[in-house]
Amino acid sequence: MKHNRFQLKYIQAAKMLGTTIMFITLTFCFGGFLNSCQQDEDIVILKGDPVSLSLSANELVLSQEAYANTSLVISWSRGSNQGTGSSISYILEVDKAGNNFASAKTYDLGKGVYEKSFTVSGLNDLILNFWDIQAGTTAEFEVKVTANVTNEDVEDGVTEIKSFTVTTYKPVSPELYIVGDATPNGWDITGATPLTASTSKPWLFTYQGQLTTGNFKFAVSQDECGCQDFYTQDPAYEGRLVYNEGGSGDDVQWQISESGNYKLTVNLVDLTIDVEKLAGPAFLNLYIIGDASPSGWNIGNPEAFTRDGDDPFVFTYEATLSPGDFKISTFKGDWCDGEWLNATQSDQVLTATDYIVTQGCEGPDNKWHVTEETQGRYNITVNLYSGTIEIEPVMLYLIGDGGPNGWDIGAPEPMIYANGIYTFTGALGADNPTGEFKFSKYQGDWCDGDWLIAATPNQSVTNGSYKIRHGCEGDDNKWKLQDGDAGNYTITIDLDSENITIIKQ
Repeated sequence: MKHNRFQLKYIQAAKMLGTTIMFITLTFCFGGFLNSCQQDEDIVILKGDPVSLSLSANELVLSQEAYANTSLVISWSRGSNQGTGSSISYILEVDKAGNNFASAKTYDLGKGVYEKSFTVSGLNDLILNFWDIQAGTTAEFEVKVTANVTNEDVEDGVTEIKSFTVTTYKPVSPELYIVGDATPNGWDITGATPLTASTSKPWLFTYQGQLTTGNFKFAVSQDECGCQDFYTQDPAYEGRLVYNEGGSGDDVQWQISESGNYKLTVNLVDLTIDVEKLAGPAFLNLYIIGDASPSGWNIGNPEAFTRDGDDPFVFTYEATLSPGDFKISTFKGDWCDGEWLNATQSDQVLTATDYIVTQGCEGPDNKWHVTEETQGRYNITVNLYSGTIEIEPVMLYLIGDGGPNGWDIGAPEPMIYANGIYTFTGALGADNPTGEFKFSKYQGDWCDGDWLIAATPNQSVTNGSYKIRHGCEGDDNKWKLQDGDAGNYTITIDLDSENITIIKQ
C-alpha cells in the first residue's frame, strides 16, 4: 500500500526585529502522480540575525562650544533568543583600543534599550577622568555590546568590536572670581567676588559693579593657595587673557585708572575680556572717619552716609561734629584698602565745597577741621557727579497754628542751638488755644526735607515721643494743644539722644 509521509529534517529558529521569517520546503509523494516515491522534507525556520552594532561617527573632534550637543550615538540590533521567547538585556562596554576591554567603562542597560548617546561634555569628561587621557589629544576607543539571554540554554550574543577616535578639549572652569585691590574685597581671595556664568554659554562670565583705581585678575576658586589657576592679562594686548595653570606664568594684571561702575565680560574659550565703564557713581558707599565724628578713627566700623534713593550720585550724613578732624572713606577694613575723599588742603574749613580723591595711603591726607567755634550738628551732602561737598548746620523750626508763626513753611519759628540742644521758649496756643504743631529741619516748601512729627496723631504736649518723616511720605502726626494747654513753654530737642521735652512755664 502507498501512503504519504514526511520527515522533519531540522528546524533552525532565530528572531530579528520581532519579525518571524519562515522558509519551508516540502516534498510530497502523491499516488496519482508518481508510481513509487519517498522524499524527505526540509523545514527551515529563521527568527532574526545575531546582535549587531553601529556608530553614528568614527572620528570625533570635541569642543567646549558644542558642550550640550550629542557627540556619539552607539546603536545595536535586538539580537536573537533562538526562538525561545526569552528576554534579552544588553551590556555596553567602551575601552581604549588595545586594552582588550580590561579597563572598560561598562553600562548595564537592561531590557528594551537599543542605543546609548553621549553629549560632547559627557564624553569629554568620561575620557579625561575615567581613562586619565590628556586634554587636547586624540585617542582611539573600542566598543562592543553583549546581548544576554535569560535562557541559560541559549548562548549570549556579542557584537563585533568597532572603533572610533576622539579628540578632547580642556573644559573651562565652571566658576570665576575677580580679585585685586581694584575689587570690592581687595586681595582677600577667600572673599573674592564671583562672576556670573551665562546659562546658555557657561564659558561666558560677567561682572557688573564698582571698581576702584588699582589692579585685578581672575581666579577659578576662592582657595587661598596661590598655586591655583589664574587668568591674567596678555602682556601684548589688554583685551586678551592668559591662562596660568597652577599659578604659573607672568602675573600681568589689568589696571583701573578711574573708579566707577564697570561691566566686565570674560570669554574663557576665546580668552577675551571686554571692560566697559558704565554710567553711575564711582562709589556705592561713603563713610565718615575722624575724631570730629561719631566714628572716631575706627576704619573697621565707621558710620555710613545714606545714598539718595532718587539720585545715586548723592550721599548724605547727619551728626554732631566735635572739635577735631575728619575725612571720608569709600570703604571699611584697613587704612590702605581703597579710595578716600579728602579735603583739598590741610585743616580745611567746613564752608569749602570741593574735595579730592586719593588712593589708599598715597595721600595727601588732608582733612576737614572742626573748631570749638564751629562744632555742632551738621548735614554733609556729597555729590559724586558734580564733585562737590556741602557741610551745613542742621536747623530746627517750630511750625503749626499752635506756634507763633502758624503754617508758614517759608518763615517758620527757628529754635536756638547751643551745646547740642535745640531750644524754643515762647507762647503756644496764643492764636489758637487748641492748635497743632510739629518740627521741620528746613524752610521752603512742604516736601523739601525732613520732619520731626509726633509718634501718634493728636499727641499730648506732655508726650515727647517722635519719629522722622521724609518729605511728604507717610504719617503726618502732630502735637495738639487741649483746652487749658495754651501758655508759655520751653521745648528742648536733643537729636543725639533722640529726646524731646515740652515743659509749660
